[in-house]
Amino acid sequence: MRDLEGLKAIVEEERKKGKKIVFGNGCFDLLHVGHVRYLSAAKAMGDLLIVAVNDDESIVSLGKRQSVITPLEERMEILAALACVDYVIAFKEPTVEHLLRELKPDIHAKGTDYTEETVPERAVVAEYGGQVAIVGDPKNHSTREIIEMVKQMEP
Repeated sequence: MRDLEGLKAIVEEERKKGKKIVFGNGCFDLLHVGHVRYLSAAKAMGDLLIVAVNDDESIVSLGKRQSVITPLEERMEILAALACVDYVIAFKEPTVEHLLRELKPDIHAKGTDYTEETVPERAVVAEYGGQVAIVGDPKNHSTREIIEMVKQMEP
């Protein structure tokens, strides 16, 4: 878990060593196999994987759901424990454009619920010469579906 300035310094140092920087993002409210496959595939595209996580307020304001199940700090801790994840940073904006402009990762990895044409930040990535990549398994896992299954299990 890093602040932006500290993370920028790390990225600059790693880039000087010739490392390829990959960036992924999401809510990760209930970590599931689709998330793990996405993050593993993202990491396989480079040397260093940075994961940006929506803060609690942004999840609610984006209309993802009425409240957060797993608080931000716990989501960040869980993600940081994954072998494929090198650094985790939180963000509160609707998109990760600001982080992309600051960190300029070589690859912005998005899940298979996107196409290269539908990635909201694709123009920003193109501005600094990065690449958008669609990675992970088909989108047949979702936090929303898990929540619904759990609700149906209640007596």
